[in-house]
Amino acid sequence: MKRPVRGLLAALTGGLLAVAGLSVTAAPAAHAEDNGVGAKPLLGWSSWSFVRSHPTAAVIEAQAKALKTSGLANDGYVYANVDDFWYHCPGSQGPDVDQYGRWVTDETKFPPRGDENGIQVVADYVHSLGLKFGLYVTPGISKQAVAQNTPIKGTSYHADDIATTTGEANYNCGGMVGIDYSKPGAQDFVNSWADQFAGWGIDYLKIDGVGTPDQQDVQAWSDALRKTGRPIHLELSNNLDINNAATWKKLANGWRTGGDIECYCGANGSSYPLTSWSSISSRFDQVAAWAPYGGPGGYNDYDSLEVGNGANDGLTPDERKTQMSLWSLAAAPLTLGTDLTHLDPADLALLKNRDVLGVDQDGIDAKRISSDGAAQVFAKTEPNGDTVVGLFNTGSAPKLVSAAAPALGLPAAPDYSLTDLWTHQATESAGTVASVVPGHGVALYRITPLKKASATLPPSTALTVGGLDAPTQSSPVPLTETFTDYGANTLKNVTLTLGAPKGAGVTPAAPVRFGSVPSGGTVEYPFTVTVPAGPGPFDTAAVTAKVTYTSRSGSEQATAGATVDAAKPVGSPYKTFASTTAGFGRSGTQLGIRAQGSDVYGSTNEYGAIYQPGAEHDGSTTVVKVTAQTNTDPWAKAGIMVRNDITNASGSPGFLILAVTPGNGYALQWDSHGNGQLDSNQSRDQAVTPVWLKLVRNGTTFTGSYSTDDSTWTQVGSVSVPQAAATQDVGVFATAHSAGSTGEADFDSFTTS
Repeated sequence: MKRPVRGLLAALTGGLLAVAGLSVTAAPAAHAEDNGVGAKPLLGWSSWSFVRSHPTAAVIEAQAKALKTSGLANDGYVYANVDDFWYHCPGSQGPDVDQYGRWVTDETKFPPRGDENGIQVVADYVHSLGLKFGLYVTPGISKQAVAQNTPIKGTSYHADDIATTTGEANYNCGGMVGIDYSKPGAQDFVNSWADQFAGWGIDYLKIDGVGTPDQQDVQAWSDALRKTGRPIHLELSNNLDINNAATWKKLANGWRTGGDIECYCGANGSSYPLTSWSSISSRFDQVAAWAPYGGPGGYNDYDSLEVGNGANDGLTPDERKTQMSLWSLAAAPLTLGTDLTHLDPADLALLKNRDVLGVDQDGIDAKRISSDGAAQVFAKTEPNGDTVVGLFNTGSAPKLVSAAAPALGLPAAPDYSLTDLWTHQATESAGTVASVVPGHGVALYRITPLKKASATLPPSTALTVGGLDAPTQSSPVPLTETFTDYGANTLKNVTLTLGAPKGAGVTPAAPVRFGSVPSGGTVEYPFTVTVPAGPGPFDTAAVTAKVTYTSRSGSEQATAGATVDAAKPVGSPYKTFASTTAGFGRSGTQLGIRAQGSDVYGSTNEYGAIYQPGAEHDGSTTVVKVTAQTNTDPWAKAGIMVRNDITNASGSPGFLILAVTPGNGYALQWDSHGNGQLDSNQSRDQAVTPVWLKLVRNGTTFTGSYSTDDSTWTQVGSVSVPQAAATQDVGVFATAHSAGSTGEADFDSFTTS
């Protein structure tokens, strides 16, 4: 489901400045806005993701100080930018204005110092730290300026002379209208505002709410900022049209290519978690599409870098590396959205990795080399002939991702050195760049052609465990251990083993030996694992594959972990159905579904279901306890599904779900048009598990409720579902709402009567 826009939007981003002390290759010649800034992608911080609607002088100064004391400023993160809510907004009539129609600073948040404006006070403090300061504005002119018909500074014109009646986007305050730039005084108004900002010491200005009709506004602000004589970075936001990329590149230093990266899924309005995996994974296609347009002078902006607050980022450690790697390959602004006063040490180390920062600061946009399901490869060639490549896995399970040297633009060579920019470990490869990449993870390499085969670097190899895409309906479970030598030399004394925990059995138990594996060669061997029985729908055992071998550089070994699942049979009275990769299990009254799936909403219907055919009817009541749900996405769904035919995923009408979601509460969604597609949503509260869900049918009206104690019920909604058949299929379902990811939903005590 496409998440509805939820109140506060817009995240501050930008693009400028070289990393202090980094040795970075020269960037291509400038081809974008030439206003003295934007030579390299911006590094810094923005208030929106964490601070949201509560910026104050004290908060901004504390974050700026943390940029300095954390050492991030020494690595080039030098912008401290204030996003929305710095000005006074009394309501829908628009921001309060001064005598010349310009926004008025909210002095309760940013107190003045004598005659000095409160924003200027903060800018002075930020500058005293050796940092730069940014601010926020939206297109147009406030309705209050028009109502007061304020004069335009330095002219005989007034607000009413230049204003239109067309509304402009100001997401949180509202009350802005357009400017007719054919009218005398229009450019002068923007000039006076730009002069004021320059006088306050602004180094960066974000114009939010920019759309295709606002190209004249962007031109006016670009001209006005240039005329101030102060180098001011101009950033445009958000979700700009790629068809106008040439215009954005000509007039600005950065432009947001998509919507907000924040998930807006925190409990009780909390900023945490800041984002989600789905927000990150949605950027891969944007990076590929916008690659031709970024470069020195102006860069594609994929929104804030949400790395810095550990688990509160909303990302796993691997996902944090993925975001920073993708942004860096794309030479995007790295504008932190996190709370810098509470930095996680491991995250701080990621942010300060100068090898990775150098990839960003080279100013070169990577191209997508391949996209094959969950495997995506991006690469760019450095001026010195090196290639930087990112091997990405957008799925949830480890995956072998590879690319050949010619596809990456590398010249022919007898051998190549591969330096992992995250681990700083080096290996050699005869021509294939490959890695077993963890779920939602990345392998980021700098590749250098060698004049001869290396005798000292260890070989690049890959060890995988295959055949475990979904739980097997039996035990022992078959799997295959595979080992490949990507190095330039033959490996000797190769031995494969598979280890399992106590209680699990492995066949064969003895090591499997191979005399040698040539360069580019692969060996594999089948194993079986007997999984010990447990109380739940799925029996699980964690196994470890291991390979040992001898290379020219010495004795080597590698390991690979995998999870082996055996599902207990579901059986009568239930049936199972999957329109995505899914597995099902049952133990007594417990039901379990492990499913992938992009979503169940609109034209997307990817789910796994355990159901009873024809059990739903007029007067029926269905109840189930949702005991657990994997948080693969804020919109992952698990709960009750009703449909005329659950096995007709693409078009069966009479369609309704009552679901638990990790970040969007309890959701009742239904097909209001009778075309077999969910198109309507009612949701409420912050969902928890365990929780009971209840669905009551009265004719074609369905009422959904939830209870945390199976006693007191709260109604989610009551809706009419056209074309609901006299009898329908009913059951439990799950979807991960994240392509390539697998989530588990567990249920108990399902009844329908």
